[in-house]
Amino acid sequence: MSSNGNTRRTAIVAYLQRQASPVSGTELAKQFGVSRQSIVQDIALLRAENRSIVSTNKGYVLYQYPQKKQYGFTDVIMVDHTVEQTLEEMYAIVDYGGSMLDVFVDHDLYSQIRVDLLVNDREDADEFFDKLKHCKSRPLKELTEGCHYHTIAAPSKKALELIKEELRQKGILRPVERKNQPAQ
Repeated sequence: MSSNGNTRRTAIVAYLQRQASPVSGTELAKQFGVSRQSIVQDIALLRAENRSIVSTNKGYVLYQYPQKKQYGFTDVIMVDHTVEQTLEEMYAIVDYGGSMLDVFVDHDLYSQIRVDLLVNDREDADEFFDKLKHCKSRPLKELTEGCHYHTIAAPSKKALELIKEELRQKGILRPVERKNQPAQ
């Protein structure tokens, strides 16, 4: 199904709305009869139009960040841990009903570098950690000697505090909170 750019981008949004899980760029390219690079460009143009298309380690997803009514609270936390502690960190968040929405670092040269994660449960955490162990790319935190930030969401203030306390006990949470939060 080859199509012109505007029509294809409209169809991509509609296609993503119907999907229950992320869709890879390769899968979208096959679906629309174009190259993967064309899909990457289409996604960039859609994002420029403020479409909520997020690129996760599993593919593209149409996403709205949790609203207050869905998640009572969000917070930005500063963490520092080993690669081996990544799964432990994610479990501490999702086991209290929380979500790890993103990861970002403050880089001296590039300023803020932010990536959406959308880790909502242990299955998401396991998939991410498995990919981390088997890919050649290194985690974003290595750009800043381990220190990095996450936006986390939780269904209540108590759940958010329990998450932070568990991360603190595990030696993962750092005491200094981030001053400049990323735009959502």
